Amino acid sequence: MSGHSKWSTIKHKKAATDARRGKLFSKLAREIMVAARDGGGDPAANITLRAIIQKARAANMPMDNIERAIKKGTGESGGAALEEIFYEGYVPGGVAVIVQALSDNRNRTTAEVRHVFNRFNASLSGQGSVMRSFQRKGHIIVRTSEADEDRLLELVLEAGAEDFRRGGEHYEITTDPADFSKVVEALNAAGIPMVGCEITLMPETVVPVTDVEKAAALLKFIEMLEELDDVQNVYANFDIDDSLLAQLSGGD
Repeated sequence: MSGHSKWSTIKHKKAATDARRGKLFSKLAREIMVAARDGGGDPAANITLRAIIQKARAANMPMDNIERAIKKGTGESGGAALEEIFYEGYVPGGVAVIVQALSDNRNRTTAEVRHVFNRFNASLSGQGSVMRSFQRKGHIIVRTSEADEDRLLELVLEAGAEDFRRGGEHYEITTDPADFSKVVEALNAAGIPMVGCEITLMPETVVPVTDVEKAAALLKFIEMLEELDDVQNVYANFDIDDSLLAQLSGGD
């Protein structure tokens, strides 16, 4: 699995805990608001909104919360104006990082992101310098215990998936963004639950990280970025061995 995918799996495990759920729902609500603002509140006509709603439902976000966020985004019930901001940079060792934020105060968000970068001796770089090394893809994770591999492979490929891999206790499914909803809908129709599903940025190449101290610092760096209120997502191109990653994440 790519570094991004491994980290996604860890994030989904963390997001499943009640202690983090409130913060996760807040971040999802912001994404829904912006998608509804930019493309309208009808999921059938707004593929971005539809994808985020599917991601929210996979995280067990209540429909009432989703509908309120849509109304805020379309201006039906007020809401702060949010700006999408991307920060790009590198961690010592050459790992590329992209930070996606939604903010009502660019100066505050920039200061907070820069503080975390400085703390870990990471460097911010120019716009587009890192983004060109990533591709926008649909990404879906299913537990191996939830589906037979051959059946699942046939199902998702028929629905339009680009790639299918098994890693540890999870299957990973990658799609073109345009086919993401069709694959998710096929899984829903078959009654196969997803650990997570989202349209994301995936790296074209990865940087191996084999030193335990460097790996621990890298994961802590990403976690601190994700804890910032305005940060929605963090994408990186690291590749940590499964056994080392399991050790660092407590063997979950």
